[in-house]
Amino acid sequence: MRVVLFMLILLVGCHPEISGEALHQLNGYWEIEKVTFPNGQTKDFMASTTIDYIEVKDRAGFRKKVQPKFDGTFETSNDAELFKIISNGNSFQFEYTGSSETRMENLIELSADRFSVTNRDTLTYTYKRYQPMNLEQ
Repeated sequence: MRVVLFMLILLVGCHPEISGEALHQLNGYWEIEKVTFPNGQTKDFMASTTIDYIEVKDRAGFRKKVQPKFDGTFETSNDAELFKIISNGNSFQFEYTGSSETRMENLIELSADRFSVTNRDTLTYTYKRYQPMNLEQ
């Protein structure tokens, strides 16, 4: 348990502080880039058939899975995970409340083209901004 706690502190400590003003950068389409496991191993994702759409306003929002189509549109359902973004001093957490169990993710990195979250199992999910394929090139 001490090792896991140390690794979590190390992960959070190695990333620049995220400001509340930067949270708007979460808006948009994101695809998973990699998962980092507690032992440091990673699983890279070269391509995915689904991407996440995130919309945030006033530290509340939703996240839903969508499937890109070749014509540039997205196929989606009405299912969405609702969340609040909670400030904990110099960090932020997603609090998902749409399911029967509340779950939390710590936001550890955020820029215009990338973000990472760590969950209670100390899995770190890194996302990159979705770029549609250009079939005309």
